[in-house]
Amino acid sequence: MPALDTKAILQGTEPGHRSIGLGIGMAISVVCALIMLGYLLWVGLETGEVAGIVGFLLSVAAAVIPVAIVVPLVLLLDRLEPEPTSMLTFAFLWGAGVAILLSFLLNTAGMEIYAVPVFGPDTGALLSTAVIAPVVEESAKGLVLLILLWRRRHELDSYTDGVIYAAMVAIGFAFTENALYFLSSFFQEGLFGLVFTFVLRGLVIPFGHPLYTAMIGIGVAYAAIHRGRARLLAPVAGWVAAVLLHAIWNGATVFGWVGLGVAYAVLFGVLVIVIVTAVRDRRRQVGAIAHHLPRYIPTALVTADDIRMLSSMAGRRAARSWARRNAGRRGRRAMKDYQLAATELALLHQRLERGVARPNPEGRRDAFLALMHAAREVFLGRAREPVAPAWAPTTTDSGFLTRSDFSHVIAQARATREMPPQPGSSGRGSAQEPPSPPPREPGSG
Repeated sequence: MPALDTKAILQGTEPGHRSIGLGIGMAISVVCALIMLGYLLWVGLETGEVAGIVGFLLSVAAAVIPVAIVVPLVLLLDRLEPEPTSMLTFAFLWGAGVAILLSFLLNTAGMEIYAVPVFGPDTGALLSTAVIAPVVEESAKGLVLLILLWRRRHELDSYTDGVIYAAMVAIGFAFTENALYFLSSFFQEGLFGLVFTFVLRGLVIPFGHPLYTAMIGIGVAYAAIHRGRARLLAPVAGWVAAVLLHAIWNGATVFGWVGLGVAYAVLFGVLVIVIVTAVRDRRRQVGAIAHHLPRYIPTALVTADDIRMLSSMAGRRAARSWARRNAGRRGRRAMKDYQLAATELALLHQRLERGVARPNPEGRRDAFLALMHAAREVFLGRAREPVAPAWAPTTTDSGFLTRSDFSHVIAQARATREMPPQPGSSGRGSAQEPPSPPPREPGSG
């Protein structure tokens, strides 16, 4: 079997294809981020010369710390079916570049041109903080989630996926915004001011922006995984919820520490809801694995023991550790590919049940099966007599360790798919459950 493009199969793209649009989006985002950081450096030089440069470097370094804390915690929600690194990077860069630059320009214009001239300095500043900023910032962050819904809706399999992308956008946004606030505090109150602002924004409420924008992510995810008219309103409802949460936090400063305490309690409640949603999504995905993969047992690529292994994070970790002990890093990568392909196969059937699958589900199914086969062959090529894993009593009890010829499975599946339609058939294969591949031939093991 020729080498497979693992990344293309798992992401549902053409082998060897690189998204030009994604590359352009990343480039624009990086340029915008550099413009904002360059502006901060210029402010530092103009305000304090050498001290300004020191303040700029300290502010950027301090802004990195919350990112290093929050990103791993967010990604913990996404371990069963991780999102593509390239898409997560784009989301982060959009927040750190495009969204923050748009927000900076529009917030400044809104305050200087409208809020302060119309309502006066005090009321205008409050209006800008509690109303204009939430509307502008959540719109700038949410825009990339709408682009994701338009161009990459197949990446959204659950509400958790929407939360992950939204959080990455918001973390990028908070990074640049924090650097701005830290530098401002440094010039106003010195090092003490910078440290105080860092503790408040970076340690006390590091999940603020991710929680606001997560509401948009949930709305966008609903639109991606459901049919019907409600999906058209879901992103709008998510945006409204994000703006309200953002406004509650920003407006709470008027009421001092009591107001901040109430706002903090509200955000903590939202955090609990997001975590509960992620847990429920994981249970649904595990249920999809247990429900849909047994039909592939006749292919010898998966067994009941493998399905149990795939249905828990502990089982998956143990399998990857076992693979590395027996076949090194290559074996561990093969096991990871096998697990991801099997998970995507189950989620493909879940999307078909919802009626939101991409065209040519049979081709996607064949690609996942082929990757499972290739991953197994890579592993067996390094360990011809591996030790039986913990999830299967003997090596023959796991499809990952069973030697069999798989080429006929793909050949027969394709032949079945290419047969002319029978009289009376609807011909809408892309919206129906793809037929399971035929069982392996006797003696192929």
